Amino acid sequence: MSETFTEWLRSRTDEQLRALAMSRPELITPVPAHVTGLASRAGTPSALGRALDRLDRFALAVAETLALSPGPLPDLRARLLRCGAGSASEVDQALDRALERLRTMALVHGSDPALRLAPGVTAALDPPAGLGPPVADVFRHHAPEAVEVILEDISAPGRGAPRDRLAKLFADPANVRRLLGEISPQARAALDELAWGPSSGRVPNARREVRLAGAQSPIEELLARGLLGATGEESVALPREVGLVLRDGCLHRDLSPVPPSLDGIPRDQDRADRTAAGQAFGFVRSVEELCELWSVEAPGVLRTGGLAVRDLKRTAQSLDVPEWAAAFIVEITHAAGLIASGGSVDGEWLPTSGYDTWRVRATEDRWGTLAAAWLTSDRAPGLAGGRDEKDRLLNALHPDLRRSAAAEVRGKTLAVLVSAEPGLAPSAESVLDRLAWEQPRRRGGFRTEFTEFTLREAELIGVTGLGAMSMHGRALLDGGRTDAAAALAPLLPEPVDRVLLQADLTAVAPGPLTSELGRWLALAADIESKGGATVYRFSESSIRRVLDAGQSASELLAMLERHSATPVPQPLTYLVGDVARRHGRLRVGTASAYIRCDDPAVLEEVLADRRSNALRLRRLAPTVVASKTSRATLIDSLRAMGYAPVAESLDGDVVISRPNARRTESPPARAVNGFHGPEPEVVAAAIRAIRAGDAAHLSRLEPRDEPDGAVPRSPATATITALQEAIRQGTRVWIGYLDSQGQATSRILEPARMEGGYLTAYDETRAAIHRFALHRITGVADVK
Repeated sequence: MSETFTEWLRSRTDEQLRALAMSRPELITPVPAHVTGLASRAGTPSALGRALDRLDRFALAVAETLALSPGPLPDLRARLLRCGAGSASEVDQALDRALERLRTMALVHGSDPALRLAPGVTAALDPPAGLGPPVADVFRHHAPEAVEVILEDISAPGRGAPRDRLAKLFADPANVRRLLGEISPQARAALDELAWGPSSGRVPNARREVRLAGAQSPIEELLARGLLGATGEESVALPREVGLVLRDGCLHRDLSPVPPSLDGIPRDQDRADRTAAGQAFGFVRSVEELCELWSVEAPGVLRTGGLAVRDLKRTAQSLDVPEWAAAFIVEITHAAGLIASGGSVDGEWLPTSGYDTWRVRATEDRWGTLAAAWLTSDRAPGLAGGRDEKDRLLNALHPDLRRSAAAEVRGKTLAVLVSAEPGLAPSAESVLDRLAWEQPRRRGGFRTEFTEFTLREAELIGVTGLGAMSMHGRALLDGGRTDAAAALAPLLPEPVDRVLLQADLTAVAPGPLTSELGRWLALAADIESKGGATVYRFSESSIRRVLDAGQSASELLAMLERHSATPVPQPLTYLVGDVARRHGRLRVGTASAYIRCDDPAVLEEVLADRRSNALRLRRLAPTVVASKTSRATLIDSLRAMGYAPVAESLDGDVVISRPNARRTESPPARAVNGFHGPEPEVVAAAIRAIRAGDAAHLSRLEPRDEPDGAVPRSPATATITALQEAIRQGTRVWIGYLDSQGQATSRILEPARMEGGYLTAYDETRAAIHRFALHRITGVADVK
């Protein structure tokens, strides 16, 4: 590692080091012990690769230009101007921004005229600007005799190693221009195809022995002169020196200092916001409807994980959405921790206990939770229903739907939408062009596919409306879900707690219902149509669902009267009464199973029905019939015959056979890479730790000793208050702390943040950042 680069890093201010950590958070995970360790980590190939992937096209071009031809700033500016990078003023402004970005990320160091790339950057950029390998590398595996033949044919006799002589010859652009002037137009056309990349191609029998006098094709002309070199049995490469001459000294073609503009359809921003708010409201209701549906009829977990195709189809029909939208709703509900696998031995997808907390919150807060989960999720719901590389079906909720690049592409795509003019709905093509400029090293089909997924999903979840970024969507990316919820709240429709009951056994909801009424009505009626107003239809089976759930007919009618804007129609009252009279007349218990009824005539009717033959019924008494089938089978069979039985316990009490809700445990919170990067207070604490460790490293001093005296002790309330004040003022404190063995120790800390029962602080007595359990802190005192 270059000592000069380490010293340059050490000379940076704390603010500049914090900016470095914010732009390259992997450098402080874990926190290096000192600046030398930070410099060493910054120069590793993996860290440099990540940093270069974050550069836009112009900043990357500046780094590549420095890698190929280092020099003072005026020369760098002149080389960029030759590439048609815009006017002189545009290039100057863009160059200043690019160099500042490269310095912030520690990819260049020093200043003009000593500006140079950080250690390892040149190797990480290889090959730069799409150029091929140098001549020495192209002909590295050629026999010396074969290289000597090339030198003879191009009239370059001499002494020394043939490969060294060939490299020296091609290092002079004049020699390359002479050779290019001798080739045919067809051979020159072949070179022009390789000049701007890719710099390699496939040629049959590339290692053939060719003499200039016997060249029969344009490719043989080039091979004989060394303008092309064989790198494999069927591959050739254009040497870098030849490529530079063909490009006439310009490293990049059509280099623009500004990103491409976004094209699209202009929208009214207010209309876009309201459309997005409507989508957000609908998405929240779909998630709630999904959880309520699965709490009663939970789908099973596949043996390989995930959700079965038939269950996804059934869910899509119930939610009245396409299958891709159903898969997205299911995935985001799972990402937000509202559903998880649990239940039976084989496993079922059930709502979690966290769903009960989520559903009682305000709609805007519920949406913020879902949108934040989507923004940071590493899963790709758009892949559900597709096939993997082994032609295996990818089911929704399957573990194989995780993609490490999903969250990054999603965040970058949304950032492009935020950069558009308010009200502009950019086209997918212009968004992809902008992303290609902002991250030119991030190539591949997955980016196009994931970008299209993001645009489609953003519209469904309500981040965009009519293709334009909404104001609450901007707040989500700029400030987080709390700001987004505050921006969304005024746009949401007010839930209603009234429905219009009609004589045709339907109920019309004139707007979005409150959560409580919506859940109850979904149990008591079936949705007939959706839209601006939702139409529910009551039927014998839906009324039976309410009675099966433990409600009486009087409770059902009271609920209808309480939430109806009109009197309860007589037909609906008759329907409820008729179903209630027949409901529970038959009682099914365990014999294996039995039927009990106070009316012997009803049992006579059951025994006389030929459909009951399979139940193997036997009369034990005028009011009791026994069966060898299970109670569940007997109940289902009787219902299929048109009866309304209920289950009863051994004591004769009615057993509610349709529980209103089933739950499973919430999954443990999973760490995600936040869209906004590391938290500033954590970065500040990391930089303090690096500075302190570096000072100890340079002076060879031990970390600060603990103060003398008794371990601090104070009341819990005073301890919390003192720590909060130290965090606010940025001061040091002396704490007493019980270790895992219960031994009392003391530490000198610089507290950074306090959350979840833990204190994160820089420990001066250990010269490192640690997390301290608050319940183990015995007290706090000022540092004298």
